[in-house]
Amino acid sequence: MQIFIDTADIYEIKRYAYIIDGVTTNPTLLAKLGKNTSTEEVIQQISSIISGPISVEVISEDCDGMVAEAKQLAALSPHIVIKVPMTEEGLKATIVLKKVNIRTNVTLVFSANQALLAAKAGATYVSIFIGRIDDQGTEGMQVVRDTMAILNNYSMETAVIAASIRSPMHVLNSAKAGCHIATIPPNIISLMMRHSLTDGGLEIFLNDAKK
Repeated sequence: MQIFIDTADIYEIKRYAYIIDGVTTNPTLLAKLGKNTSTEEVIQQISSIISGPISVEVISEDCDGMVAEAKQLAALSPHIVIKVPMTEEGLKATIVLKKVNIRTNVTLVFSANQALLAAKAGATYVSIFIGRIDDQGTEGMQVVRDTMAILNNYSMETAVIAASIRSPMHVLNSAKAGCHIATIPPNIISLMMRHSLTDGGLEIFLNDAKK
């Protein structure tokens, strides 16, 4: 399973560049950087660090606007993947963008039916928001499992991204389900590296070495 980092923070991207395969951003993550940093500047910085896919989201609500934005963003770097919302206009834009060889990541997906439609539209990636589904009292991982079964049934090429990751268990269960990618916040990547037994064992070894 590939690991993308879910942040626009350059420091965090540099910190984990050795282990990640790509980056996902959204308007909320970009807004955290402040008004003095443009999207174009952030993309250029990320592109200099990561050679994998970089997802950047359009903000237009109609197909024509999404396509126009996508073409401008895609021109900034060959690594750009365009995030489009799981809406009727978003699906139309996905179809158009596939025809002009611009990769897409259909985002805000909360059901296997939505994922199926995105795949039919030719999405390169589909992002299932596991954590937000869990927040509604249903199981986000079941949506991932159902989607994987559907795509495998018909040998669809769309890759599934487990998004809205809230814990290392989300990552583990995504990997067990055969999910292609998990996009993970920096703090969760850090937690994945840690285990109390590792810390305890290291402390013992270091103490013995000093003796």
